[in-house]
Amino acid sequence: MSDATEEKQPAAAAPATNVALEKLKWKIFIIVGALSIIADQVTKIWARAALPLKGTGSLAEGACAIPTDMVGPRPRCFAETVPFIDGFWDWRLSMNPGSAFGLFGSNQGAARVFLSVVGVAAVAGMVWMLKKSRADQKVLHWALALVAGGAIGNLIDRIYYGYVTDMVLWRYQKHEWPVFNVADVVLVVGVGLMFIDIQKETKREKAEKRAAQEAAKAKGLIKY
Repeated sequence: MSDATEEKQPAAAAPATNVALEKLKWKIFIIVGALSIIADQVTKIWARAALPLKGTGSLAEGACAIPTDMVGPRPRCFAETVPFIDGFWDWRLSMNPGSAFGLFGSNQGAARVFLSVVGVAAVAGMVWMLKKSRADQKVLHWALALVAGGAIGNLIDRIYYGYVTDMVLWRYQKHEWPVFNVADVVLVVGVGLMFIDIQKETKREKAEKRAAQEAAKAKGLIKY
């Protein structure tokens, strides 16, 4: 009786292990995604409150309303640059409409709706991919959590303000990169991890194919 019980224990443990791994991937997704959103929103709140703006005309010595006085064809407030790492890294507040390459032109309302829908669809896609992923694809789990967290971080801005808050300005000599935020960094890292997962999956599939060929060759099913 004891021998039979011992033989059954590994088989019973396997489903429990699979369930635990499935739960772990959802925990990673929720925790990493939530921390990404918090880091993004905290830095944006700080940027809107602390980074200086220079008003024009009647606002020269008054308060600037964000984002109202910073956007539009005739903005009344302009962001001032605050050096952080001299010559490389500055802080500068920017309210980005997020319409790449002038998409939607002056129709900011259409851009806000469309890009918000895209953001929601992206998050839904990450959840779907996580559900379909294997429990051992840990790199992919982190990637999906980061991409979802970054997308939600910018989506919050877009829904609440109609613009995305940016504050990090990188420069080298006379070149300046577009101003970005924590959500953008998280998104880039997440996408990078996705490419790593794709490479790992490609290698795994090739290894499985070779193993199947070797097994077939050993059984005499193939001659090469």
